[in-house]
Amino acid sequence: MMLNLSPNISDPDDFYAELINSQRDLDEDQALRMNARLILLLANHIGDRGVLTEAIDCARTAGG
Repeated sequence: MMLNLSPNISDPDDFYAELINSQRDLDEDQALRMNARLILLLANHIGDRGVLTEAIDCARTAGG
């Protein structure tokens, strides 16, 4: 399996709003912990170490 970088979320704007709203009443530390838990849940769902490594590499280089 390869990392899918093509748009693949139905209603991406609604998903983004849900993600942002999920942190609305959290302080910075709580939001960081929630993001870490979300990443681990999704990584477990994906399960493929090669895909996860590719995603880490892509995320690390995407902004810089």
